[in-house]
Amino acid sequence: MGEASPSHPLLELTRARVLEFVREREAVFWVFVFPVLLALALGVAFRVRPVEKLRVGVVGDEGGQVTAALRAAADLEVVLLPDGEAEQQRRAGKLDLTVLCQRGEGGEGGVRLRLDPTRPESRTARLAVREALGGSTPTLVPILAEERVTAPGSRYIDFLVPGLVGLNLMGSGMWGIGFSVVVARTRKLLKRLAATPMRRSHYLLSFALSRLAFLVLEVAAVVGFGWVVFGVGVEGPLAVLALVCLVGALCFAGLGLLVAARPRSIEAVSGWLNLVMLPMWLLSGTFFSYERFPAVTHGAIRALPLTALNDALRAVMNRGVGLTATLPQLAVLGLWGIASFVVAVRIFRWQ
Repeated sequence: MGEASPSHPLLELTRARVLEFVREREAVFWVFVFPVLLALALGVAFRVRPVEKLRVGVVGDEGGQVTAALRAAADLEVVLLPDGEAEQQRRAGKLDLTVLCQRGEGGEGGVRLRLDPTRPESRTARLAVREALGGSTPTLVPILAEERVTAPGSRYIDFLVPGLVGLNLMGSGMWGIGFSVVVARTRKLLKRLAATPMRRSHYLLSFALSRLAFLVLEVAAVVGFGWVVFGVGVEGPLAVLALVCLVGALCFAGLGLLVAARPRSIEAVSGWLNLVMLPMWLLSGTFFSYERFPAVTHGAIRALPLTALNDALRAVMNRGVGLTATLPQLAVLGLWGIASFVVAVRIFRWQ
């Protein structure tokens, strides 16, 4: 029998390229798996949901007439609140409109509406409240005035900038440390360093501390750009913002060390970094609120370090809270960072 004729060079080269692609697990992940996961997460977050009621706060309704009239409207959710708490919730975006009840000297009643004209929900709630209070003669309540107040931090760009700061801290901490460690391992530098009198924990801690050298520039670049171009301010104390960023940077430095503790190649650590960071990209509320996901998932999402960091950054920058209000988020970040560093020291591969 004669020898089989060789295949055309173009076919063989094409076959080689296909095999190279299939053997690169990271490439297969980004081409086939990542788009599906992204579609799944966004599909769940922006799924078709029942029409949400507009949340209206009522202040000072002693007789209950205003509350009864508003609760008769199908598209309104009415809560009774003191003035201070109602204003706080409105500024935080938890109330779409505030109805302030007043009584004149002759006993006649009326209300003032307080709304944020920059929010579409607030303008819609204004129309719904006007219809509910003036829809029928028995429940007619005069509207004395409208107060239009724009709350700091209520725009989408105010929501986005703190999320970008958190995303940047996560990316720089994990990618910067992960690549540095694995490059040193592939060059056999770790084996040589392990033979020196240095403490191994000091070597690993140096990676975490080195990230702090760039921390101020990383945060200042994003926050400064948002302030100059879009007028995004920092309502809370700068010291608290700095502390949140510091704890967040150390937390992700610890996670970066943990992910890089075992891989022997750049390709392997890239895959592990993507696997760890991808859920936080999609779930932690960087580009849209994680409250869009089903309520049963909120507890697990809040336990993610990027979620805790984003929540703390937004609380300080948009709502102007102090240190006490951010302690739960700082505790989550601290636990992740300490646990990651301790485990990384124990399982770290030096050869």
